[in-house]
Amino acid sequence: MTHSNAAGTRSSHRVTRTLTPIAFAVLSVAPFSLRAQAVEPVDNAIVAKIRDEAFTRSQVMNVMSYLTDVSGPRLTGSPNTRKAAEWSMAEMKKWGLTNPRLESWGPFGRGWTNDKFYAQVTAPVPFPVIAYPQAWTPGTNGLVKSEVIYVKINEEADFAKYKGKLQGKIVMLSPMREVAANFTALGSRLTDEQLEKLAQAPLPAPPAAGGGRGGASAVSLSAADSARRAQQQALAAITARRQAFILDEGVAAILEPGRGDGGTVFTNNGQSRDPKTPYKIPLVAMAIEHYGRIFRVLEKGIPVQMELDIKNTFYDNDLNSFNIIAEIPGTDPKLKDEVVMLGAHFDSWHAGTGATDNAAGSATMMEAMRILKAIGANPKRTIRIGLWTGEEQGLYGSRAYVKDHYGTRDSATAEAAKFSVYLNLDNGTGAIRGVYQQGNANVAPVFKEWMKPFADKGIKTLTAGNTGGTDHQAFDGVGLPGFQFIQDGIEYGTRTHHSSMDTYERVQAEDMKLNSAVLAAFAIHAANRADLIPRKPAVKVVP
Repeated sequence: MTHSNAAGTRSSHRVTRTLTPIAFAVLSVAPFSLRAQAVEPVDNAIVAKIRDEAFTRSQVMNVMSYLTDVSGPRLTGSPNTRKAAEWSMAEMKKWGLTNPRLESWGPFGRGWTNDKFYAQVTAPVPFPVIAYPQAWTPGTNGLVKSEVIYVKINEEADFAKYKGKLQGKIVMLSPMREVAANFTALGSRLTDEQLEKLAQAPLPAPPAAGGGRGGASAVSLSAADSARRAQQQALAAITARRQAFILDEGVAAILEPGRGDGGTVFTNNGQSRDPKTPYKIPLVAMAIEHYGRIFRVLEKGIPVQMELDIKNTFYDNDLNSFNIIAEIPGTDPKLKDEVVMLGAHFDSWHAGTGATDNAAGSATMMEAMRILKAIGANPKRTIRIGLWTGEEQGLYGSRAYVKDHYGTRDSATAEAAKFSVYLNLDNGTGAIRGVYQQGNANVAPVFKEWMKPFADKGIKTLTAGNTGGTDHQAFDGVGLPGFQFIQDGIEYGTRTHHSSMDTYERVQAEDMKLNSAVLAAFAIHAANRADLIPRKPAVKVVP
């Protein structure tokens, strides 16, 4: 799951209702909204078969282990990701899925892997360091033995203090932050009270009309606001100048205080993926406890010596990436060209093995497809799986797929009219507890009935609210029904999301089995129901 701004929100737009091509598809299935008031049919016999297969003959944790332990982290563009994709396609073909394939999209940028990392403080007291290189940053070109220096540049006069003194040094640029004690558990499940609050959430309001610049909506800045803005601009200018200065000085590496504590390090994108604008300094995210120890020793005026050996490899031969696609073809002559999609992002960050984010989602979707084949389900509509890359950098893979196949909100393809629903999973390993309706009130009676066969597993909550930061937004953004499930948080936000601890051990096997069953059941019901899943009214957003 990404929190990138590229996953984006729209600000200050004028909203008008319009009959777009996708809106036409809404009208074409509008009679359903009248019938939806009747009880949605549920095939309890097929749900029983799904549950039996999911809970007694599950393969989901075996898939998890191959995606994480064997393939390793799946940073988009890396050979690891392609290796994992090829294994996944071979598995799905073995299960009987039709036409497993890679669909190219791009350009994305260069690939990157970390092949070697060694970090050790050697003086005044030796100790090994917990740290990880940031993605898309270079290595050290061999073993570096150097002094660590804290570079404190907050204003223009500070540059002169370090001029000509940083060549070959390992530098720290950030002050030490506070590390608070943890008085609450790192892992938890949603309580009944929390689920009830979600269930009572109102339908999200449409984007506010107007809000343009000038006129009555313009807000004058106070003197204090203006001063703060000027201060922020000055700080940004100093930061940019400091970065250029550090580069010109020829430092050996930059140490950064990693987010997290307890030895867990959260990593992210270090620098540009564009081979035309490479970054020339290794960036290292360090466990905050080790960063703090070095920082405090330096504060006392005691020199710190350190060794670093980092080997990172860039891959520039193919700047495109791919999505992994496979199907269970529909069997009804009239409905087989209509599509129900299951999906999750396949890529990950690199310090761990991308287990909860998001091998968990990918393995669940693969297992759901395996279950449907194993029980001999013959869906009326085609059920398609999509496993996306480039999600962590801004939903690139799913957005490229949607654009290529379904067009845009204002210019839909013929495929868009035959699209039913996209179901996504990307909130970690936790058990599904319900569904975010994404502001689509018409799906409530449908999903309510589909959840009932799993009420004994605590799946009962529908919320009208939205959730973001993952691939269902690519579909929802063009007016197609796209949904993400409510899940127990477990340790997602506190320990595993984008971290060095995102490994197989943090995945909950029973939750994975349940989630696979739920996704298989939702998929087959969507594929076999009389109508396509209803859509939200079309809203055209005009800048």
